[in-house]
Amino acid sequence: MDLKLHNKRILVTGADGFIGSHLTEELVRRGCCVKAFVYYNSQNSWGWLDSLTKEIRDNLEVYSGDVRDFQSVKSGMKGCQIVFHLAALIAIPYSYQSPESYVETNVRGTLNVLQAARELAVEKVVSTSTSEVYGTAKFVPITEDHPLQAQSPYSATKIGADHLALSFHRAFDLPVAIIRPFNTYGPRQSARAIIPTIITQIAANVRPIRLGSLQPTRDFSYVSDTVQGFIAVGESPRSIGEVINIGSGYEISIREIALLIGELMGGNVNVESEQARMRPDSSEVQRLCADTSKAKRLTAWEPLFAGRGGLSRGLGETLRWFTTPKNLTFYKADKYNT
Repeated sequence: MDLKLHNKRILVTGADGFIGSHLTEELVRRGCCVKAFVYYNSQNSWGWLDSLTKEIRDNLEVYSGDVRDFQSVKSGMKGCQIVFHLAALIAIPYSYQSPESYVETNVRGTLNVLQAARELAVEKVVSTSTSEVYGTAKFVPITEDHPLQAQSPYSATKIGADHLALSFHRAFDLPVAIIRPFNTYGPRQSARAIIPTIITQIAANVRPIRLGSLQPTRDFSYVSDTVQGFIAVGESPRSIGEVINIGSGYEISIREIALLIGELMGGNVNVESEQARMRPDSSEVQRLCADTSKAKRLTAWEPLFAGRGGLSRGLGETLRWFTTPKNLTFYKADKYNT
């Protein structure tokens, strides 16, 4: 089967979000025929797609709908051959408050995508997972065979979505691949993520920088690496029925990355933990670091922003975007929102 994307009609759910908008933009730049599935709203906002150049937007078909509604999903998917499913609720703190909304969006939404893809006989679905499904690492680097541990309602719904996707492959022979990104960062990321939280507080001269737990480690993957991972998984016939990690393979603590960002922004910063930003003790994921050898073996993908040097380069690109005054207006550094 030819899975090269350039001659395919592609649906991207969650195209209005952080990673989704970058993936959509790259697919259009490659000359793909892209339908962007965005969350319906009365303001006719296309989320981050509104910030793309007119040239990119003019070469997009935008469909407003809701992944929680099957008919909406099926209607949006008609005529598409490849589906990248990114639509999800992702903020972990909010999942403690509203777990039902995470089940509806992340589990039922994924079920709707899979069922519509089955009925419409699409050529491939790439479903998006998260490194949070591993919980605190029992060994590092983390391979795809690591046990799954639901340490938050968010991660529980993503584990459920992953198993649904694999079940549709095994039960109905639906061509599904699961991509499991580690902590992606870059321009346009939500302020609920740790790197934008640090950058926007420093840029707004908030002192000390207020974060949650400082000891956990994360594997930060620059967004262009993650996007290339999506495309590589989408194009590889060998990825069907597989779960594939995408990360940098470099581990750094929250405290260390805050200090590194402070250095890159030209000054020392003091960092404090704030109780309101802390996860419950048993819910905090203490350690994440990706093994990406399977991605290389099945798709030839490798991170270009690997190691501490790659992290510094990626942070430099991120800082250039965030410290542009018009972009900072999208963020409220002085307010914490779950």
